[in-house]
Order: sequence, then C-alpha cells, then structure tokens
Amino acid sequence: MRMKTKTIFATVVALSLSFAALAQDKQWTLQESVNYALDNNITVKQASNTLLTNQQDIIAAKGQFLPSVNANANHSFSTGNVELFQGQFTNRTSNSTSLGLNVNETVFNGFRNTNLYKQSQLNLESNQLELDRIKDDISLNVVNAYLNILFNIENLETAEAQYEFSQKQLQRVNELVDAGAQPRADVYDAQATLSRDVQSVTVAENNYELSLLTLSQLLQVPFEGFAVEVIEIDSPSEALMYNDVSPILDYALANRNEVKVAEKGIEISELGTEISKAGYYPSVSLGYGFGSNVFYSNLQQNEDPFFQQLNDQKSHRFTLSVNIPIFSQFQNKTAVAKSRIQVENAKLRLEQTKLNLESNIQRAFTDAKAAFRAYDAAKVSLESQELAFNNSQERYNIGAMNAFDLEQSRLRLVNAESSLINAKYDFIFKTKVLDFYLGKPITE
Repeated sequence: MRMKTKTIFATVVALSLSFAALAQDKQWTLQESVNYALDNNITVKQASNTLLTNQQDIIAAKGQFLPSVNANANHSFSTGNVELFQGQFTNRTSNSTSLGLNVNETVFNGFRNTNLYKQSQLNLESNQLELDRIKDDISLNVVNAYLNILFNIENLETAEAQYEFSQKQLQRVNELVDAGAQPRADVYDAQATLSRDVQSVTVAENNYELSLLTLSQLLQVPFEGFAVEVIEIDSPSEALMYNDVSPILDYALANRNEVKVAEKGIEISELGTEISKAGYYPSVSLGYGFGSNVFYSNLQQNEDPFFQQLNDQKSHRFTLSVNIPIFSQFQNKTAVAKSRIQVENAKLRLEQTKLNLESNIQRAFTDAKAAFRAYDAAKVSLESQELAFNNSQERYNIGAMNAFDLEQSRLRLVNAESSLINAKYDFIFKTKVLDFYLGKPITE
C-alpha cells in the first residue's frame, strides 16, 4: 500500500519537475509574441508582397502616360542572278542596312489611362487595409492562445493543490486507521482519490503543453523549450464591463479595416465601369518615325561611304491616328454592363460586411455580459462549497461523516474552483474582443 503511494508521489514529482524545467527556458511575453507573429507570419508576408506588386502596378500605370520609343536595325545579304533588264541576267551580291526610330504617344483614349492609374492607387490602399485587418486578426489569435496558456497554468496549479491535499488526507486516514478510529476501507477510498488526482494533474499538464504547442505553432517557432511569461490576471470586475454596445458599433463601423476594404472595393468597381466606358470614345495618338538605309552591290563602283548614305537617305515621318469605334460586336456594351454589376456586388459586400460586423459585436457584447454573470455565480458557488467542505471535514474528523460523503463534498469544491477559473478567463477574453472592436490595445 505504501509502495503504491510512493509511486504516485514520484509520478507527480516528475510532472512538477517537467513543468519547472519548462519555466526555466526563455519566457515569451505577450507583446513579444504578438510582435513576432506580425513580423514572421507567412500570411502577413504574403500580404506584404501583394503591396509590393501593387506598387509596381502604379509605376506601370504611370508609364502609360509616357510615349513609347522603339529602335530597329536590319541588315540583309543576298547573292545570285537578278534580271537587270528584260532578258539580261547577271550575278549580283548586295548588302542592305536600314535603321529606324519610332515614337508613339497616346493623346486621348477615353480617360482609360487616368482611371487605370487611379485604380492602381486604390488597389494599393485596399490591400494595405487588408494587411492591417490580417494583423488585427493574428494579434487577437495570439492573445487568445496566450490567455489559454495562462488558463491551463491555473488549472494545473489547482490540480496540484488538490493532489497535495489528497496526499495529506491519505496520511491522516492512515493515522486514524492505525489508531483504530476508522475502518481500513477508508484507506482504500483515500488511495483511489489520490490516484484520481494524479490523473487530473496529468490531464492538466497535457492541456498546458498542448496550449504551448498551439501558440508556438502560431508563432512558427520550435516547440522544444518554448515557455511564456506568467502574467498576473486580475479578477474580473464590473468596471471592465461595457454598459452599452452602441459606442462599440459606431466606432467599428466607422474605423474597422474590413469595412474600409469593402468601401474601397466600391470605388475600385466604379473606376472599372469608367474604364469599360472608354471603349465608346475615340482614341487619338501621335507618332513619329525616323529611318535611313544603306545599300551596297558588286555591280556599282565608287559608292558613297556607309555614314554618308545614312545621312543622304534619312527620312522623317509624322502620323496622327484617330480610331472611332462604330460597332464592337457588343463587346463595349457587355463590358460596361458587367462592370456595373460588379459595382452592385461591391455595394452588397459592404452591406454584408457591416451586418457581419454588427452581428459579431452584438454576440461578443452579449457573451461578455453572460460571462461576467457566470463569473459572479461561480465566485458565490466557490465560497459556498469552501464552507461546505470545511464543515464536511470537521464532521468527518469527529466521525459524523463517512469518507464517501467527504469525497463528494471535495469533488463539488474542485468543480467550483474549475468553474471559477473557466468563467474568469472566458470573461477576460470576451472583454478583449470588445476592446479589439473598439480599437483599444489588446496586449495591455
């Protein structure tokens, strides 16, 4: 019997030493965790690369206002019989070289280039807002994972405290049995209770390590040796509770990034309609071309030098092109119609985004109020269970209660302690969500 007790004690000591070893490694603070996630998260990096692409799109859109310049050079060599006069053939070897430079500038194309430039700027602004939204979500996820670790630490401490109590209770029962004050069956009950508490410690330790694993994976850092700084979490108070959801809704609808992204989407779609309408307008462009050529043949003597021929045969060409659309096989009409549908869809997305945001905030507000009431109830329940358990212990010590009833009273106390911890962290996270929607720092 005592060997079994020693085995149980050794198991719990090993678990405690493992927990202590984890605590000796580098401890990540909440702010460090959030900052690291924002700097290294793959989704954030991908969104940042999208911004780099948008910046290149803006440069390309600016380039559409500039003229295009092309140079060309050609050289040809030919040899063989050619008919110089009717019926007279001769063997000729010739070299021909031509050089040219062309410049083209779009003067007017239905404001297409202007609207493309505006659209590229809006795309950059929209994706910047999307990046900010992604960072907000990641920050909230990190805070949630961090709080979950603290929650499991408190659960583990409670389980270890219960184990220590059960161990002392077993020693006390052994003393009473040896003195003949209680039956030996009470020892078996106390041993069973101690075994259950060891199991509870094991489960709590496993939950703690799983919560550490979740945060380490979220940060994308090695799990081995990963540990966090334990923050002292104050007990929830009514001062942390929001009395009215309206200010949160008003702020969120005016400032949340998902709403701004949807609003930018409408502007981008409207510019898309203007770009489609450009197909109805005539396009005007100016062109300039410069060219010259050189020709050598074995049939000619004393030909001018290469550069002399280039100078003598140079030419200039100026062009004005006007393209007036008359019938485009309904391509322009359907393009404008589809772009207008996109505008309507963008407006619907904005409306849906606002509805989703309002729903999430209302739910978070309701959950926070319910969590606070649950915490108050759990606190009162714990006080009652503590009094009931102390009374049960006194009755057990004088022989007025058996071991089974004492264990039932202790289990009610353990459940009350667990409920209080659950309610505490549930309320804290719910208020963090409301802070998040109100634009307050959630790492403080």
